[in-house]
Amino acid sequence: MVKKIISLLLLMMIVCTGCGKKQKEEQLANDLENIIKKDQIVVGIKTDTYPFGYIDEKGHYAGYDASLARIIARGILGSDKKVKFVPVTSSDRMMKLYSEEVDMLIATMSITSKRQEIIDFSNPYHIAGQAVLVKKGSSVKSIRDLSGKTAIIIFGSTSEQSLRTAIPNLKVIGYKTYPEALNALKTDKADAIVSDDTILLGMQLKDDSVVLLPKRYTKEPYAVAFRKGIESRDLIRAVNNVIDIETRNGQLKQIKSTFGIK
Repeated sequence: MVKKIISLLLLMMIVCTGCGKKQKEEQLANDLENIIKKDQIVVGIKTDTYPFGYIDEKGHYAGYDASLARIIARGILGSDKKVKFVPVTSSDRMMKLYSEEVDMLIATMSITSKRQEIIDFSNPYHIAGQAVLVKKGSSVKSIRDLSGKTAIIIFGSTSEQSLRTAIPNLKVIGYKTYPEALNALKTDKADAIVSDDTILLGMQLKDDSVVLLPKRYTKEPYAVAFRKGIESRDLIRAVNNVIDIETRNGQLKQIKSTFGIK
């Protein structure tokens, strides 16, 4: 009899635990529902990565990432004006995501296996590649020429790991922002900047004292980043749906062309 009572109690505990778990999951925040409720999407975006994210002459957020954010707001909330931008950098963007200062990141964020352990991604919206930017007249003609030299990376980017793997005797120095990195290159603190080609192309377009070398060394798929967890699931689906539609109708390709992105 005692054994039967104990068995029944254990069964009740298991059932109640299961119910509690289900209730807890139901109580989890749903990011898409919260966005619809507040009728606004808050997007973390860079302001120093022309032509992806920057501030234009009128003081507005501009670039491919900003345009994509507006398209997502239109697709989810019915208006491209229902987006609020929060500036982020490569080094603080994930902190601002997990502090819930932003709903998502559209900030030249490459998908990597390491990042996938802590954040979720949308489908890719652009494929970049690691490239090398040097001063005009530099003797560096390829990444191999950086052996024994100094290269600049941006903190929080994917460049450092790939560089150290390719060139073990390379000295690497880091900066928080791209303007700081460009200034360091121009003042001879390093021999090159290694980063995503599209960002470096933006530097070259605005400053004819630097040159982007032609070769690309990696493939870096850019995607929208979200907090990892069940609460982001519906939001990711909604964003993927927008990216899919705007890719098929040619809108994203047209926006890339507008900003000179290939």
